[in-house]
Amino acid sequence: MIRQLIYSTIAALLFFGVAVAQDVSVRSDHPDEYVVVKGDTLWDISGRFLDKPWQWPAIWHANPQIENPHLIYPGDVISLVYVDGVPQLRVRRGGTKKLSPSVRVADRDDALRAIPFEKIEPFMKHMHVLSPEEFDGLPYIVANEEQRMNATNTDVTYARGLDAPAGTEFKVARVTSIYDDLGDGDLRRVLPKKHWMQVPNVWDREEDTFNTVSPWNRRPKNPVGYELMEVSRVRVRQAGEISVLDIIQDRTELKEGDFILPVDEIGYEEVFFPSAMDTVPEGLRILGVGRQMTGATHYQIVSINGGAADGIEPGHVFAAFRKGVEVDDRVGYRYGSFSEEAEVRLPEVYDGMVMVFRTFDEISYGMVMGGARVVKEYDVLRHPDMRP
Repeated sequence: MIRQLIYSTIAALLFFGVAVAQDVSVRSDHPDEYVVVKGDTLWDISGRFLDKPWQWPAIWHANPQIENPHLIYPGDVISLVYVDGVPQLRVRRGGTKKLSPSVRVADRDDALRAIPFEKIEPFMKHMHVLSPEEFDGLPYIVANEEQRMNATNTDVTYARGLDAPAGTEFKVARVTSIYDDLGDGDLRRVLPKKHWMQVPNVWDREEDTFNTVSPWNRRPKNPVGYELMEVSRVRVRQAGEISVLDIIQDRTELKEGDFILPVDEIGYEEVFFPSAMDTVPEGLRILGVGRQMTGATHYQIVSINGGAADGIEPGHVFAAFRKGVEVDDRVGYRYGSFSEEAEVRLPEVYDGMVMVFRTFDEISYGMVMGGARVVKEYDVLRHPDMRP
């Protein structure tokens, strides 16, 4: 009975895999073979064969006879074949047609990424998202040598709240965003304190639009996460209530108010495939668009108000839609602005595709993979199949 149940389960899984593969939309102009070159991404290669690059996993055939069958390297040959009428993408190592185990030894770092690694490297290696409990009480830079505004490599700086002996090394990181809970799990992105007097407007949930508000209302009310980016490395020269630190490495200038973190390796997914969630969490949207205040375009970074706790994983692809604006019907209603019936909302518009590359519990980061227009804050994220 148990054996029969196992066989039935396997048969069902195989049937499901075939059914999914049969639903894949293959490009009419796809090449029979493609030789991978340095600089390619999995998204680029998927787009050469498929109308929907996120369907790659449904037809990817991992050849168990080659080393690291899920990894693709420059020089490999990708081919599209049909088995019993079902499309499959296959790989041959280094262009050889020999199917015996490969003797080629390839560094995992050479394997293709889903998206350009150099674009996301700072977010993979140097970014932290801390909970309020982790953030509160962090030691910080209280002043730089000779009260300079900025300090760089080989300069001296001073920290308060740091309890560590001489010779200990630390990261120095700067707050770049604060994620604020507006209630019912609805998040907004707030810029650090120095921007509170500069940001012209924030999102008004009641009016469903951007409105100019007082600096007080730009402050976070209920922070749930702090985004910090590493700016330098320091070493304790002299311990004390005010510790003396030597700057031993810098990515940018160190400033008063930067925070000190322990040196630890950040874990992240190096290789992943484009894919789609079965069900997109309700209310998923774009939280922020990095330094681009007006929007993010191809290969620029966005933050998302959902994370690992919502089932989001690196490689998940979403379509971003902008809510249609409200306009007055001045044709059917001569005095449109004075009539509620004249107010109509235009249909939502498609902005672009976003692929997730890093997740935290409640926040994710993705890259814009192209689209019809720029992706903006508060764009709604939907299943990629809804892309027009």
